[in-house]
Amino acid sequence: MSMFGDGLDAAVQKAFTRPAPKSAGAQMRYLVKQLKGTRAVAQLLRVSQRTIERYVKDQIKKPRPELAARLEREVKKRWQPQIRAKARQKAASTGGIVIDTRARMGYTAPIGSTDQDRIRHLTVALPPQYAARLFNAQEAGASDGRLQEIAAEALKEVYFQDGGCRAGSLEEVRFTDIGHLEFDL
Repeated sequence: MSMFGDGLDAAVQKAFTRPAPKSAGAQMRYLVKQLKGTRAVAQLLRVSQRTIERYVKDQIKKPRPELAARLEREVKKRWQPQIRAKARQKAASTGGIVIDTRARMGYTAPIGSTDQDRIRHLTVALPPQYAARLFNAQEAGASDGRLQEIAAEALKEVYFQDGGCRAGSLEEVRFTDIGHLEFDL
């Protein structure tokens, strides 16, 4: 999946009030309940319906690694949707989002400035409007590149321009070679 999309999902998952099911049987039972049948779960996970039934009855306890990864991803995607929505709403309206990244950053500015790209480690609190833009773009199915552009715009305004107090002639921020990226609400 995408680095930015996964990072946003991980930030929202920190708001969960209960842990997601851990065992394969419990995860399968949860998905069967959510999707209202074993046939839909079988199609989702690309296995047979009979295999799903065996997991539900705990006749099979240990899934293959690729099936275990798909199963965990699908359960976490559906786990506590109301808590997920409240966390996103709070970040988008009042709380904002914190980005912690180590990446190569540079900018385009008028001649005579030091616009050389360099590795920076930043932990920056982004205002709620950027959290809203990131979450809305993610829900709309935006690519990782588009999420990266939104984050670069946010860093331009908050870190480089300090909300309009400095570097007013800054044109564009380059945000590349991302080594570490983490979001927090």
